[in-house]
Amino acid sequence: MPGTASATPLDDAALAASLDGGFSSRHADVNGTRLHYVTNDGAGEPLVLLGGWPQTWWQWHKVLPELGRRYRVIAADLRGMGGSAKPDGGYDKKTMAADVRALLAHLDIDSAHLAGHDIGAMVAYAHAANHPEATGRVALLDVAHPDADWARETLLPEPGGFHKWWFAFNQVQGLPEQLLAGRYHLLLDWLFSRAATDPAAIDARSRAVYAAAYDSPEAIRAGNDWYRAFPQDIADLAGYAPVSTPLLALGGEFSNYGLLTRAVPALGTDTQVVRIDGSGHYLPEEQPQAVVAELVKFFG
Repeated sequence: MPGTASATPLDDAALAASLDGGFSSRHADVNGTRLHYVTNDGAGEPLVLLGGWPQTWWQWHKVLPELGRRYRVIAADLRGMGGSAKPDGGYDKKTMAADVRALLAHLDIDSAHLAGHDIGAMVAYAHAANHPEATGRVALLDVAHPDADWARETLLPEPGGFHKWWFAFNQVQGLPEQLLAGRYHLLLDWLFSRAATDPAAIDARSRAVYAAAYDSPEAIRAGNDWYRAFPQDIADLAGYAPVSTPLLALGGEFSNYGLLTRAVPALGTDTQVVRIDGSGHYLPEEQPQAVVAELVKFFG
């Protein structure tokens, strides 16, 4: 049975307790920062879930109960996200992968499968590239690691195209915090209305969770630092050999499936790309059953 919500229904402890499967909210001091994570202490193989911008671990809430019946799930907030610390630096994906590796060591886990969405997918791949001994299989949801093609994004989209203007906006120093603090819900609603096939799949409660997580200047700055680190991420990728870790990429039918079919084969020696029909960018919330089915088939 779900736990009882606290007096603050949007805090991580109450959100974790609201899920079936005995999930709880915890923190760990690792790699010079403090990470928040939600876990079920399950008996199965460890599975780390890493979310993306502009969301938190809560983006996995529709898939956590089912995955929790099969795996020891750790849904972690990245450095700078949600209940995790927001230090001044360390937002390159190599450092953030080291955070995850240190969290596994803290939990006495030698190796884990990883599934990441958006920014979390970049970190999951960096974990495979830098910590293969601690990486089982890796699933990348709708995004791959930044590569040299990202530096060639044009200012103007093709006619009728969808321009990722926030890639540039999030790299502006200081201004996003001034414009968005206390009104982050406006950006969230704009993104969900355009990048989700069915915007109602991200419900009012979830939007409130994400708005609360990003509403402060500190949180906006930290989330934007993931984007400001892209040039370093691209340079780091140039030094990686294709990983031998099995890679599964899940791409939204109306989002990045086509891009992943072109980008992912170069990232590893054992790769596959699967289309999630009827989904935009937010796969775990738009098509949770399809995501669970593909992850279970891949991770075993």
